[in-house]
Amino acid sequence: MPKPHEPHPQKLQELQEQNAQLHQAVRSHAVVDQAIGVVIALSRVTPEAGWNILKETSQHTNIKLRHVAELVVEWARTGQLPSDIRTELERRLAHAQPPQTHE
Repeated sequence: MPKPHEPHPQKLQELQEQNAQLHQAVRSHAVVDQAIGVVIALSRVTPEAGWNILKETSQHTNIKLRHVAELVVEWARTGQLPSDIRTELERRLAHAQPPQTHE
């Protein structure tokens, strides 16, 4: 039996699992934010529109948002993006482009 000042082994395990999940969530959030930045830089849209573009790309390719975000960030670095994601992302970006002004 644990001493009064020592956590119960089951509780300790639960806390360690929660800690690992929180760390993963922070990492996922960071990569999604980076991918939104890539989308914003490419298409000059708002952060909300960038989020929607990533979300819709994820939904239409049936690939988890975090993974789409990782691939988009990698694409910004290497120029390589799987064709299914590239096609859907280009479609979404084309719809999100601000109207061209003719001066």
